[in-house]
Amino acid sequence: MTIKDLHQNTEQLIEKEVQVEGWIRSLRDSKKIAFIDLNDGTSFQGIQVVFETATFPEILKVGMSTALIIRGILKESKGAGQSYEIKASEITIEGNVSEDYPLQAKEQTPEFLRTIAHLRPRTRTYGAVFRVRSVCQFALHKFFNDRGFLNVHSPILTSSDAEGAGEMFTLSDENFFARQAHLTVTGQFGAEVFAQSHRNVYTFGPTFRAENSNTTRHAAEFWMLEPEISFADLNDVIVLVSDMISETAKYVLENSKDEIEFLDTLTEIDLVERLQMLSKGDFARISYTEAIELLQKADKAFEYKAEWGSDLQTEHERYLAESIYKKPVFVTDYPKEIKAFYMRLNEDDKTVAATDLLVPGIGELVGGSQREERYEQLLSKMEAAGLNPEEYWWYLDLRKFGTTKHGGFGLGFERLVMYLTGITNIRDVLPFPRTVGSLEF
Repeated sequence: MTIKDLHQNTEQLIEKEVQVEGWIRSLRDSKKIAFIDLNDGTSFQGIQVVFETATFPEILKVGMSTALIIRGILKESKGAGQSYEIKASEITIEGNVSEDYPLQAKEQTPEFLRTIAHLRPRTRTYGAVFRVRSVCQFALHKFFNDRGFLNVHSPILTSSDAEGAGEMFTLSDENFFARQAHLTVTGQFGAEVFAQSHRNVYTFGPTFRAENSNTTRHAAEFWMLEPEISFADLNDVIVLVSDMISETAKYVLENSKDEIEFLDTLTEIDLVERLQMLSKGDFARISYTEAIELLQKADKAFEYKAEWGSDLQTEHERYLAESIYKKPVFVTDYPKEIKAFYMRLNEDDKTVAATDLLVPGIGELVGGSQREERYEQLLSKMEAAGLNPEEYWWYLDLRKFGTTKHGGFGLGFERLVMYLTGITNIRDVLPFPRTVGSLEF
């Protein structure tokens, strides 16, 4: 059975023979008796295996991460740290570990472990992080499934630059599609198409950005969750974001308790308190104009000056979330010049119905907007942005054939995982980080 099964059925299994398989997390001996912390990946908590050294002397010579098959009796434990353990009667070495195994070293910095991405999931820290990542992804799918959203698989290959930033990876073979193709930076357009026939939809998949950035928040390949809702305005978008974040935090707290408590010991913040706060959904809300006024009045020297009409920098975003509100805050109604062409123009003709959710320690976590559903205004904004409307004919068609008021947002999945785990570098929440100069296998 798996170790997870064993933990869930201990009352029925005490004093019975069990068989488990797994890898050695640690091995220690006290002359006649030795102890193995065995883990098979199905549970953050392993199982202690006790054996007589005289019976299995060869086991004392194996290294960490050796794969074992163990049979024995599950017994109540008299030692500290566990309530039950396996008294081994059979131990089979399934796969040994050679002496050059890099995880035997005591110094295992994040920088070093990034060079061996194929081995770092075996460590307790990354094991915890990637288990939380998996639970978090399921929680998001569950949230939208429970609300009747349709899950759409948007294309990875695209001819459109939805963000208009030009930071897209380009395919070398132009002849295959008879036009230039790129790796997508967003699944929004595909979701918008389906939202105009299925009302509430979401896409969740990999996106790519050819941005020459080495910050702790950027990667060349990352995952985005992007819902679109019809018959909805910006307020509906904000409510959806709030509910999604709060319910996801609650689910992770309930289903990754061991992992969160372990990760809590590695950070200077109280992760449990952070997730409990998020689960309440108590978020602040201000306009971009109000945010600029607060930043200009702040008794703090910023590297970049906060001025109306300029985008908020990470230092501005974190100051608002960490120092002023001390919790997540929605900033709304940004100047039209600094936001994407598809965002709905407000009545003041200066701002758009957009919002960013800023969180302590990260900055921007979610970016969303009410989409421009009016044909003429959308066409005008495309032309002002230097886009060729002929290349977006299908997007304009959506405004001609039964258009609705609608909106959506994009959640940077890795940033959410960073926020929930306390990990400060995006490279350490991606199973296989793809960043500038880094492409291991």
